[in-house]
Amino acid sequence: MGFRRRSTKWTERCLSVLVLLTCSVAIAGPVAAEVTADYLRPTAKPGRSGGALTVALRAEPKTFNPVVAVDNPSFTVVRRLMADLIHIDRATQETTAALARSWSVSPDGRRYTLELRRGILFSDGHPLDADDVVFTFGVYLDEEVGSPHRDFLIVADEPIVVEKLDSHTVAFTLAEPYAVGERLFDSIPILPRHLLQHAYREGRFGETWQLSTPAEQIAGLGPFRLEKYVPGERLEMVRNPHYWKVDRTGQRLPYLERLTFLFVASEDAQTLRFQAGDTHLTNRLSAKSYAVLDRERGSRGYTLEDLGPGLGYTFLFFNLNDLREKELPEIERKQAWFRQVAFRRAVSATMDRAGIARLVYQGRATPIASHVSPGNKQWANRALEPPERSLEAARALLREAGFTWDEDGKLRDAGGEPVAFSLLTSSSNEERKEIATIVQDDLGQLGLRVDVVPLEFRAMLDRIFRGHDYDACVLAFGGGDVDPNSAIPTITSGGQNHLWRLLGEPPPWQVEIDRLMDRQLTTIDPVERKRLYDRVQELAAQNLPMIFLVSPNVLAGAAPGLGNFSPAILDHFTLWNADELYWRSDGGS
Repeated sequence: MGFRRRSTKWTERCLSVLVLLTCSVAIAGPVAAEVTADYLRPTAKPGRSGGALTVALRAEPKTFNPVVAVDNPSFTVVRRLMADLIHIDRATQETTAALARSWSVSPDGRRYTLELRRGILFSDGHPLDADDVVFTFGVYLDEEVGSPHRDFLIVADEPIVVEKLDSHTVAFTLAEPYAVGERLFDSIPILPRHLLQHAYREGRFGETWQLSTPAEQIAGLGPFRLEKYVPGERLEMVRNPHYWKVDRTGQRLPYLERLTFLFVASEDAQTLRFQAGDTHLTNRLSAKSYAVLDRERGSRGYTLEDLGPGLGYTFLFFNLNDLREKELPEIERKQAWFRQVAFRRAVSATMDRAGIARLVYQGRATPIASHVSPGNKQWANRALEPPERSLEAARALLREAGFTWDEDGKLRDAGGEPVAFSLLTSSSNEERKEIATIVQDDLGQLGLRVDVVPLEFRAMLDRIFRGHDYDACVLAFGGGDVDPNSAIPTITSGGQNHLWRLLGEPPPWQVEIDRLMDRQLTTIDPVERKRLYDRVQELAAQNLPMIFLVSPNVLAGAAPGLGNFSPAILDHFTLWNADELYWRSDGGS
C-alpha cells in the first residue's frame, strides 16, 4: 500500500514568535483613521529603533511568490515580507496567535473558526479582511496553480473548505479530525487579494512576484517590505510602517530600519564576512566555523550559541529501489545484500557514531537511533538508544546471513563474491565527506570495501531521484517542525523524500509504518498519538531503511550589541524574531 496522503514542505512551516498578548491602539494614516487596530504585543524586551541588519544567504531566492516557492533562500526572504494566521512559538514550540487574534475548534475537531485582527494593513496600506484569507487558501488549493504546498491542505483526500462568515471571521472545515490541529495555519502567508486577484483570474498567478517584479507591486503583512534586488549581489528590505505589532511600551515594531541579504556562496566565505563585520548574524554554522569564531569571542565580543541537537540528522542509506526496468544489473546484484535487514544492522553496528560526533563535529553532535533527534523533546522515543559500535556483533549478524571471510579477511557473500560498494557524498560538504571516509574506514575493519565517490550536489541528487544509479549515499536532512507530520515526506512509502525506495512496493514493515502514520494523522489524543509515533521510530530503528548516525547541534552567532538575539532549533534559526531585533547602541546603523 502507499501512504494515502502526502504532506509536502512541512520543513518551511515552522516560523514562530514569542508568546503574544493583544492590545488596542489607534492606527495612524488616512486609510483607516477611524479604525482601532487590534495590535499584537510580544513579551520580548523593548528595544530602540533604528539601524540596519545584514545577513548572508548561501544562494539567491528563486521567487518572491510564496505559493510556488520551494527553495530555502526564497522562504527565508518571503517570511520577512509575509505573515500567517497562527504561529508556532519558537520558545515553546506550541501555537500562538498571529493575524488571527483567536480561534475555536468544534467538538468533533473538524471545524476551525478564526477571528482576524481588525484595523490591520498590508505594507502598501490596504486593509486586511476575510476576503484576503479566502483568496489565499483558494489559490493554494487550486490545482491549476500547482502549489507544491497544496497537499498540506488536503485531509482524507478532500481539500479544506474555507468559508467567510463576516468581514473578519473565517471558518475552515476538514473532512475528518486532523491531529496537527491549528499548526495547519502556520506559514501559509496571507496574500493581498487586491494586488493578485487579476493575475489569478487570468491564469497567470504562477508568473507573479518574480525577481524582476518592481518592489512597489509586492506587499505583505511581514515586518519588512521589499526595496531593491540586485542580482548576484544583495537584496534590500526596509521597515514596514504598517506592521501589526507593538512592544509592551506601545512602540511600533520592527525596530530595525533596514534588513539586507548578501549572497555569499560558501560557509567559509560567510564566516569571513561575519568576522569582517560585513554581516551581523550567522547560522547553520559548522563545528569548524564555530570553533574559529569561538577563539575570537573574547576579543571581538561575538555572541555565540550552541543550542544542542537540532531536528536535523545525518544518515547513510542503501539503494532499495526496484530496478528491474532500469537495466542496472551490477547494482541489482548488490541489492541482494542491501535488502537483508541483517546486513544493514551489521553496517549500523560497525558505525562509530561517537567518533563521528567527536572527529567531524568536534563534539557538537549527538549519536541517534532514529529519524527523530533528541532535540525533539516532545516526540523522541526515549526508549531507543543509538547502538554502540561492536565489530563482534556485526560479524555475528553477517555470519547468520551467510557471509564469510576469506583468508585475507575480505568479506564474501554466500556465493563467494567479495562484498564491495560505492558510497556517494556531496563534494561541497566537508563534514559529509569526512563522515564518508570514517564509514569507509569502519567498514574496512569488517573486511568490506567501500569506494567513496564525491559528486557535485545536484549531480548526486539526480543519481538518487532520477537515475537511481547508485549503491549507497551519505546525506543529511534539515529539521522541519517537531510534529510527527514533518516526517511524512521521508518515512512513508508515498513521500517525496523516501529516498531509499522511490520505486517498487514497500516491504511489510514499511506498510506498518504507513498504517501507523496514517492513524496518527487523525488521532486527537496526544498520548495515543505519541504511542503510535514511538512505534514508528521503533520500526525504523529495527529495520534501518536509513542508518541513522548523528544529529548536529544548532550553532549560531550574532555581532556585538544585537539585542533580543534568541536563536531556536526551528528554521529560521536566527531571523524568526527579526521584528524584535535591535541595536543596543549605534552598531549596524
